[in-house]
Parts: sequence; structure tokens; C-alpha cells
Amino acid sequence: MAIGLDARKAVSIARQPILDPSGHIFGYELLYHREPADTGADADADEDASGDLAGARVLTDGILAVGLDALTSGLRAFVTLTHHLLVEGAASLLPPESTVLELAADINVDDAVIDTCRRLRDQGYAIALDNFRAGQEAHPLLPWVAFVKVDVQHAPAAEWSALPGRLKAFKVKLVAEHVETPEVAAAARAAGYHLFQGFYFCQPTTFARTPLPARRLAYLTLLSALNRDDLSLDEVENLVKHDVSLSYRVLRSVNSAAFGLREEVTSMRRALMLLGLIQIRRWASVWSLAGLSEGGMPEAVSVALIRARCCELLSEQMDAPESGSYFLLGLCSLLDVILQRPMADVVADMPLPVAIKEALLGGSNEARVVLDAVIAHERGAWTDAQTAASRAGYPDAALPKIYAEALRWTREISLQAKAA
Repeated sequence: MAIGLDARKAVSIARQPILDPSGHIFGYELLYHREPADTGADADADEDASGDLAGARVLTDGILAVGLDALTSGLRAFVTLTHHLLVEGAASLLPPESTVLELAADINVDDAVIDTCRRLRDQGYAIALDNFRAGQEAHPLLPWVAFVKVDVQHAPAAEWSALPGRLKAFKVKLVAEHVETPEVAAAARAAGYHLFQGFYFCQPTTFARTPLPARRLAYLTLLSALNRDDLSLDEVENLVKHDVSLSYRVLRSVNSAAFGLREEVTSMRRALMLLGLIQIRRWASVWSLAGLSEGGMPEAVSVALIRARCCELLSEQMDAPESGSYFLLGLCSLLDVILQRPMADVVADMPLPVAIKEALLGGSNEARVVLDAVIAHERGAWTDAQTAASRAGYPDAALPKIYAEALRWTREISLQAKAA
């Protein structure tokens, strides 16, 4: 298949999580947005061709440049294909074991589409119908479909809640998409949906008014201290020594095969010097967030890490005096969800810079604009993301590149932390 990719413009790629009923990540839908090639009279002359080009770009520039593993953390990728990309063989660019081919439910179902879906299923590919509603033209494709996605935000509740019963004979997994609140997630689960897509997990449900346990409060203090720009090696050593699990991981990391040392390192100071302050900060941030979550909300931890790295990289571009504070800004942006406490209570327990506290509480300042840009991009709200980025003084192309880098960094640092 040959699709022209001249006049290349920036492609924004984000991912939206798809979770199972227990809250574990099943996979990610890859969201993408192509900047218009030009503003002339022919810019939107052929909408279908534009969709094909955008689809091809996410398969090439996006997936290949960022890396499928970094985009999906080794889980399944839901990738949208147009009619043309489907029948012209674009699926062959993707591995069947880690890809779900997503088709719009209003796709023109002709013989070529039916034959292609049948062949792809036989080759081991999974196919999903997006935005499905009863009586649509895509109904004949159901025998070859593995997933049916239903928009529970815009379809009437009576309609989407009845679909699990109507489609039971086809043995498909039903995905409730555009799930933005825990209440809707619970209703979809009760109706018989198998998977849930959206950012409902980023919303706190109940707030505990009791004091934080000492262990979790210690993690909050550690997070704040480790990300201070003026932190000295002596202070890092003191912090690490007071956390037995962190001390063990530091020593285990430096004595791993990756360092290739001839003698075992038993001195904490030498271990810290070998690892470096930046690496210790990052690993400890991962471990601290994991400790705060106490095994729950794993995707919220992942999103917080991506936000942290995005905010840090953006702050470096604007020469912010305390880039570590911006890392902490993104890192703490979901602590109300992870701890199930009001953000005001969370930040009250942390020695954060004033500007970061204000931004986390929704105040209007430069740090908040940076965080808003990152959040909008992760949700695929491209216009909002560009508006916020422009307010912060960044070019349109900066945020997509930074988000891609943050995905790669988060994948790498999470793997390193787990191995330690």
C-alpha cells in the first residue's frame, strides 16, 4: 500500500485507557490529530482522503516514531482504520497479537469490507466497531467482530443498557466509551459491559476525613523533598536511609548486572553517587506513588508520571527557575484521586512551592496553564491543548513531541523501577 505523505505536518498522538472491571488496563485507544496541510481552497476538499492520510500518519509517524510499546506499555492498541485503509491492507503494518483494528460503525459495509474482516480475523486480528448503535449498517460485521464500543455519554441510557442483552448471541466484548464519572462506570458494569474507556478513574469518588496514615504521609514528604532543586547528596542519603524499602531498592539497583561492577556496593553514599541524583529522584517518585496508591489506581500513577515529565520538559523550554517544581506539579496532579482526599487536604500536608500549590488547587497562574495544556493533550482535546500551549508561549509543535517523549520516558523508568 502506498499513501503519499508529502507536505508533512505535526501529528498529535495521545492515548485513552481501556480498563477492565477491576480497574486494570486492558489496552489503549490511540488518538491522533493531523494539522491541516494548508489553508487553501483544497484544504478540506476531500474529507475521506484527509482521514486516510491521518490514519496512515498515526501508523507511520506516530506508532513507529514513538514506539508501539511506549504508546501502550506492551498492551493492546486500538487503532482506527478508514474504509480505504482497511481494504488496502494497512492492518499488515501492525502486529495482530497486540492490535485491535477499530472501524466506525457507520462504515460503508460492502463486499470488500466483509471479505477483509473475515480474512483479518482468520489471521489473528481483533476487530472493534466504534460508536455502535442498534440497527446500524455495520450489523452484518458482527460475526467477525471481537469488540463493540458504545458511547454511553451521548446515547440514551435505556438504549445502551439494553445492548448487552441484544448482542449476547455474538459473544463480543462490550466497551463502554466516553465514561467520565465513576457513577457511569458502575452503571455500565451493572448493565453487562466488559470494558470501560474514558477518564473516570481520574475523578475522586469518596473523601476520607481521617488523618493520613504515617506511612503514606512519609511518602508525601519524600516526594516533596526529592524534587527540591537545591537538594544535596547528604539530604538524599538521609531521606533514603530512613526508608528501608527504598534503601533496599537503591542497593539492589546499583548491584544489578546493568552496572557490571566487580565488587558489591554496600555503602549507601557510593550507591547514590553511582546512580546519580536525577535517577534517584525519578525512581523514588515512581516507588513513592506506588506506595501511596497501596496497589490501587495503577493507571492514575502512570498518568501522573507522564504529566510530571511533560510539565518538566515544558518548564525547561521556558527556562523556568525551578524545573523540579514543575515535575512535582504533574506528579501531584492526581494525588486527590490516588489518596481519595480533597486536593486542599493533600497539599496542606506537603511543603510545596506556593505557585505549585496554587496551580494544583485550580488557581490561575503560569504553572496551571502548563498543567492544563498537558491534561488537554492527554485527553485528545487538541484545540484546548493548543490554546493553553500558546498562552504559555509554546509553539504548536512542542507539546506533541514532549508528550511522545514523556510516554517513552515513563515506560523506561517504570521498567527500571520494577526491576530494582
